[in-house]
Amino acid sequence: MTTLVETAMSPLQPTLPQITVLGIGNLLWADEGFGVRCVEALQQRYEFADNVALIDGGTQGLYLIQHVQQADYLLIFDAVDYNLAPGELKFIADDDVPKFLGIKKLSLHQTGFQEVLMLAQLTGHYPTRVLLIGCQPENMMDYGGSLRASVRAAMEGALDEALRVLDSWGAAPQKRATPLTGEEAVTLPHLELQRYENERPSEQQACRIGDERILARRA
Repeated sequence: MTTLVETAMSPLQPTLPQITVLGIGNLLWADEGFGVRCVEALQQRYEFADNVALIDGGTQGLYLIQHVQQADYLLIFDAVDYNLAPGELKFIADDDVPKFLGIKKLSLHQTGFQEVLMLAQLTGHYPTRVLLIGCQPENMMDYGGSLRASVRAAMEGALDEALRVLDSWGAAPQKRATPLTGEEAVTLPHLELQRYENERPSEQQACRIGDERILARRA
């Protein structure tokens, strides 16, 4: 039986840093879903230490503040306009991340997330390390569309860089031994990439460019 004296004299266990991996974007707007798809793929392929949280941040904006404040290390996946070729990756680190999002806004959620980072700084609860893994989108105006081939191909490079950084942060990534259940997955079952691709209607059926009955009246 362990006494109170023995407990007091035992060495303290080091506190592990909280590592948060955040995918930002909207799956329903083609390349806008890059960030969420990266987190989804990371979770499907790998398991991590208990101090690692993988989060589908969607377009929640200021509602993500608690996740940023609680993180010691923060890794962000997002589609960002770098004025590069579609699918090209760029990595921005630490203090440059909020500044860069302020300059290179591409969609409304980025304005909200820049405010999240700035608010976390003002409250004094801001990650020690931040890495933005951004991808140049090809098309973000196709409602109901999926990732373009150039952006989907870029996911592999993004995941490789993320794994390298996460390993250096102590996330201990290991190849997943058991498949995810629906309750564990960061994305809803019907929005999982393969199911989304297989079940979504064609562009013609979905009238993603507009309802032809309405367009005919306007002609």
